[in-house]
Amino acid sequence: MRYRTLANTTVSAVGLGAMPLSIEQRPDEERAIATIHAALDAGVTLIDTADSYHWHADEQGHNERLIARALARYGSDTSGVLVATKGGRGRPGDGSWTVNGTPGHLKRAAEASLKRLGVEAIGLYQLHKPDPAVPWADSVGALAELLDAGTIRTAGISNVNTAQIREAHTILGDGLVSVQNQYSPAVRGSEPELRLSTELGLAFLPWSPLGGISRSSLDGPSDATSAGTAFHHVAAERAVSPQQIALAWLLTRSPAMIPVPGASRPASIKDSALATYLALNAAELTRLDDAPPG
Repeated sequence: MRYRTLANTTVSAVGLGAMPLSIEQRPDEERAIATIHAALDAGVTLIDTADSYHWHADEQGHNERLIARALARYGSDTSGVLVATKGGRGRPGDGSWTVNGTPGHLKRAAEASLKRLGVEAIGLYQLHKPDPAVPWADSVGALAELLDAGTIRTAGISNVNTAQIREAHTILGDGLVSVQNQYSPAVRGSEPELRLSTELGLAFLPWSPLGGISRSSLDGPSDATSAGTAFHHVAAERAVSPQQIALAWLLTRSPAMIPVPGASRPASIKDSALATYLALNAAELTRLDDAPPG
């Protein structure tokens, strides 16, 4: 595994997005825990979750509890694993997503996540999405209060624009360490946010980093796009998976980039972890950079 820096912490250059282990069509717990253990075996030290990663309305925090159980059952030291969770969204159980960025809700949510994870302080707590009904400064202010209280060690923000990043950075200072927006071969609209994160020294954790790359039988049906075609061609030439090529490409976009691909099988995260060993040459990068997104 290769490593990158997130604030003052060294983490694996590719993390594990744990959402598929708890939402619709999730695997049984045995396979879910095996997937987390496979990630740890491969050197992954960043696991991304959220209190809203669950399926049914009455199981809030399902993913956080699952991760806590998996870490407790792992046979080796897990003190170097950073679990990054999020608050501010909900799932009523009908497949929809809600948003609640009120300070009171965020503070209560963080306290609940702390208990579920069974830690003294949350390593990285991320505001899941801006709430249009709540002033941004108020939501970010709740993160500042959580930092001051020692409930969380560092803060992140997700699904944000550049103005929101700058405002959060002004409010939180060094307490703000990461931005998590959608970014992938097919979806590159957060290029300005990636550039600003790099400038400010913030880690950029793209969600859905394999968007546009057709999934192998490991993880479901194909979703290939025009961008995916170029990645498939390079993958065939290298005799590796298109997912590895996509993650290796993402890592070249910025030293701040730390992809967190989702996985629901051990083989999937093992394959993703191998991307950190791939070095794309200039010709390959030109082909991938020029591939039309979406």
